[in-house]
Amino acid sequence: MLAYTYIEHGKFELREKAEPEIKDSRDAIVRVTLGSICTSDLHIKHGSVPRAVPGITVGHEMVGIVEQVGPDVISVKPGDRVTVNVETFCGECFFCKHGYVNNCTDPNGGWALGCRIDGGQAEYVRVPYADSGLNRIPETVSDEQALFVGDVLATGFWAARISEISNDDTVLIIGAGPTGICTLLCVMLKKPRRIIVCEKSPERIRFVREHYPDVLVTEPENCKDFVLRNSDHGGADVVLEVAGSEDTFRLAWDCARPNAIVTVVALYDKPQLLPLPDMYGKNLTFKTGGVDGCDCAEILELIEQGKIDTTPLITHKFPLNEIEEAYRVFENRLDGVVKVAISV
Repeated sequence: MLAYTYIEHGKFELREKAEPEIKDSRDAIVRVTLGSICTSDLHIKHGSVPRAVPGITVGHEMVGIVEQVGPDVISVKPGDRVTVNVETFCGECFFCKHGYVNNCTDPNGGWALGCRIDGGQAEYVRVPYADSGLNRIPETVSDEQALFVGDVLATGFWAARISEISNDDTVLIIGAGPTGICTLLCVMLKKPRRIIVCEKSPERIRFVREHYPDVLVTEPENCKDFVLRNSDHGGADVVLEVAGSEDTFRLAWDCARPNAIVTVVALYDKPQLLPLPDMYGKNLTFKTGGVDGCDCAEILELIEQGKIDTTPLITHKFPLNEIEEAYRVFENRLDGVVKVAISV
């Protein structure tokens, strides 16, 4: 089968590999029908994910059809259309039982697919702990509608959930890339008083204004003053940092009011400075880390009900044999790209 493979720092390559096989009684084999490229794939390529293993098939954002299951799999069967979770989790350890599935203690727990074990930018993928890692797609939901459920949409849903957003809040979202837009969609479900998006890209600003006209938009250089003018208590009540670029961590806590919650969703290429003397009196609560992607069934229900729609994010489509071009467009943000869909 064709599989896009991490060769070495800075190099991915489309290669022919053997189809995956069942290794454990709780595995499933999924025939990938639609995949996507995530910014985390670029982090692997650029060397900022040291746990990534050269030789693995990359990709962790996909939907497909179950081809085969191990004897202990009970929640899905061959022929089911499914979303694939970005995380591998056993469902039985201390962290899984408390919903902290990103910290599953299994050797392949957390982000494994496309990082430490073969992922889904391929024709087939083996999914460990299939009962946890797969969710059936409702008949009325298309592959395109479900494509982001297991990764960026799960991330946005998790970020909104842990941020303790109330109806009276002013919420600032820094970054309007794919994860930022998914976070925005999930924050909108909380119905806060106002939402402000901070973004520097003119194309992404236009995207937000076109699709979400009730959302306020500002640029980084004006962000703090804009937030102060459009908030009630000297800053945002909740800040979600989704950009992960230079200076956005400081911008996040600087735009927060005293005693606010700052949720750091972004994955950074470099260490960030935590200037405790400067932020000491603000009494901020920081929430950070990788997504706990255990809400996928609820997310699929919301999509089925028409309450979440991520299809506008799919701006480009490529077949698997043109994935090199898809990466070029996505990595260089060409032609107004937001997300690409890879058909298999």
